[in-house]
Amino acid sequence: MGEIEELVKKGQSLMDGGQFADALGFFEQALLLNQNDPDLWNNKGIALRSLGRYEESMECFNKSLEVEPRDKFAS
Repeated sequence: MGEIEELVKKGQSLMDGGQFADALGFFEQALLLNQNDPDLWNNKGIALRSLGRYEESMECFNKSLEVEPRDKFAS
C-alpha cells in the first residue's frame, strides 16, 4: 500500500472514531502528495464539515468537482 493510501486509511479510521481534527491532518498530508485526487478533497471536506467548518468544507467539495467535474461522490 502506498503512502497516500496509508494516510487515507488512518484518516478514515480516525473519522470513524469521531476524531475529526486528527483525521483532517492525515487528509491534508495526503493532499500534499497529490492535489489532483477528488477523493482526497472529499475526505478533507467531510472532516471539515464534521468540525463545523462549513465554508472551508464547501471549498474542498468545489475543488473536488474542479478536479473531476463528473465526481458523483462530491458531497
